[in-house]
Amino acid sequence: MPGHPLDHAGLEMLPFDVCLRLLRSVPLGRVAFYGDGEMVVLPVNHAMDGQRVVFRTARGSKLSAAAEQGLVSFEADDYDPETQAGWSVLVTGRAELVYDGEEIQRLRHLGLEPWAAAVEHPFWVRILPSSVTGRRTGVSA
Repeated sequence: MPGHPLDHAGLEMLPFDVCLRLLRSVPLGRVAFYGDGEMVVLPVNHAMDGQRVVFRTARGSKLSAAAEQGLVSFEADDYDPETQAGWSVLVTGRAELVYDGEEIQRLRHLGLEPWAAAVEHPFWVRILPSSVTGRRTGVSA
């Protein structure tokens, strides 16, 4: 493994810049939040806007509720069963809805189209990270 430190389980602890690169390398992750009296984890396709995860959502969804109440986690990962190599990155922070028209126009240039196309997803949510951590096992990604 590269020269990054290992955690208690022997997994490579990834530096911040590598975590951001890995988040950019996959289109799908999971957002987790507390809503309606329970923990909710939902898949979302996402993009990176600098150091922030962004995704789109529909009106009235639980994701909008998450943005209104704030604290969320976002996790993305990848694993190759053939080489038994994989990684996982966890972002924890505050979610907020993006209201500014100029900001929305800028985010549209990221090319993020919701994969669930049955309903319109006009709202943008961004996660303002307070923590970004990652782990990797096996061959370097």
